[in-house]
Amino acid sequence: MAEKNNDLSRRERQIMDFLYQAGRASAAEVLEALPDPPGYSAVRATLRILEQKGHVRHEEDGRAYVFIPVMKKDAARKRALTHLLKTFFDNSTEQAVAALVDLAGPKANPAELDRIRKIIDDAKKEGR
Repeated sequence: MAEKNNDLSRRERQIMDFLYQAGRASAAEVLEALPDPPGYSAVRATLRILEQKGHVRHEEDGRAYVFIPVMKKDAARKRALTHLLKTFFDNSTEQAVAALVDLAGPKANPAELDRIRKIIDDAKKEGR
């Protein structure tokens, strides 16, 4: 499959974020979920653009179209993290994890930190 266009506008990203949370939605549902929403026609046009770019597909549900992300959430998450690592952390997992732990600060959940430590320990054992 060809690489999809990663350059999404702010509004396209907001719509994709909502569709990943909802799983599927009509244009009216997308419109309701958007901050500072544009008009209904603008949402429909943006959904068509996202479909042309290969990010969503639609199914007919009665008289309405329901839009569904093409890429599974896990695959999209991996792609987004890969982009984030390259763009902001010089491809360094260490820098990214350090930033996340720093972001949590004193509110860091000890149980969550223990689970992170276990993930790291398991990765070491598996030779990752």
